[in-house]
Formats: sequence, structure tokens, C-alpha cells
Amino acid sequence: MVVIILLNMNQKNLTNEFGQSIGDPVEGWKICEAPPKTHMDGKYCVVEILDVEKHAEDLFNSFAKDIKNYDWTYLHYGGFKSLTKFKEWLDKDCLHDDPLFHVIIDKKQNVAVGMASYLRIQEKIGNIEVGHIHYSPSMQQKTIGTEVMYLMMKRVFDELGYRRYEWKCDSLNKRSSEAAKRYGFIFEGIFRQHNIVKGHNRDTAWFAIIDKDWDRIKKNYETWLDKINFDREGRQKTSLTSLMLGT
Repeated sequence: MVVIILLNMNQKNLTNEFGQSIGDPVEGWKICEAPPKTHMDGKYCVVEILDVEKHAEDLFNSFAKDIKNYDWTYLHYGGFKSLTKFKEWLDKDCLHDDPLFHVIIDKKQNVAVGMASYLRIQEKIGNIEVGHIHYSPSMQQKTIGTEVMYLMMKRVFDELGYRRYEWKCDSLNKRSSEAAKRYGFIFEGIFRQHNIVKGHNRDTAWFAIIDKDWDRIKKNYETWLDKINFDREGRQKTSLTSLMLGT
């Protein structure tokens, strides 16, 4: 397996009094706030904090459309054979401040169709991760899935001022890796034997977006999400991937 390490070639050649190379100064840095428990409103969806009584049944029914439990393979949990078991998991593992679980509500159906969370929240240094992403079949390869990522990034960078936004996945999970690249994340390398998931080794692929890249990435999202980018049948004219690659 090849491990790729990307170096920041824009770093200044700074040295300290001992002649040692040091990183760029972070001027005017202020500690970030934790993500608020308020909703994020988009054109296609609302992203709001998980409420078990309000959301569990809709989520369970949405995820149950994945009859073979194909979408749970690379996650530590799932699939769930009953609503009771699903609720037990939500109550035990999904009601904390970190990870902070959000539910995705499809505005057209007014139904909960997916989940995502902020996790490993480090306010002091401005690092935060997006994870526990689980899109039900009804929102996969749909505009709503992209809008969710845009809304969550916008909160992290524009509202809260974080410096770094991470995405991690099993290195064998090609679908997740391709999604990360499409959403603008840069591949940074693989942590070997990083975890054990359902009795199997997991080498973890790391991706990230940093604040210096956000303005460009944000414009790409807004260009892609603009209604003029879709024809009458809702088909995209320009792909998000081509926008991210500048092609």
C-alpha cells in the first residue's frame, strides 16, 4: 500500500533562534466555539439535532430501504433489525455533544432521510471532523446530499471560524473516498492498522479542507447548487467534481 504525504509548499522558510525550521505564525487566533445545537436550513433540506422521539421511526424506515444492509459495512454499528434496537443505539451513542449527531430532513417529503455528525471537536486549535455520515437510499446521488455537506462546512468555516475540517474513512471504502474528493476534501494519507471494525482491520484514509481553501470551495458549491446548473428534469449541467478540479 502506498502512503502519500502532502507537504504544504506554501509554508515560509522560517527558523527560530536555534536555526530550527518552524511553521507559519497563526496571528490573531481566537479559540472557536463548539457547534451550536441550532438547525441549518437549505433549499432541499433542514439539518437539525437528533431527537430520538421525533426522528427515530422515520430514520429507521428510511435506512430500511437498504434491504441488504449494504450501507452499514464500513461503520462500527448497524444494520438494525428492529426499531427497538435502533432506538437503543441512538439513546446510548448518539445524544452526546461529541459526536454531535444531526438528522437530515428532506423538505419535499418532510421526512428524516439521513444522519451526519460533527466529532473530534477541538475548539482550541480549530480542528473538527465530519463523520457518521449515513445517507439512506432515498437521498443517495441526489442534490440534497451535496447541500448537507455545504451547510455543515459553511457553519464550520463561516460561522465558527475553524481552521481545519476533516473526513476519515476506511481506505477500502471507495464510495466514501470518492465522495470526499467530490466534496472538495484533499487526500492526506493512510493510517495503517488504525482501527478494528466489526472484527476486521481498518486502514484509515484521511482527507481535509483548510480555511485557506474554503472561499474557492464555497464558490464551487454555490455555483453547482444554483438552479441554473440544472435542466428541467433536474439533471446537472456542470458536475461538482469538474468545478473542484477547475476543468
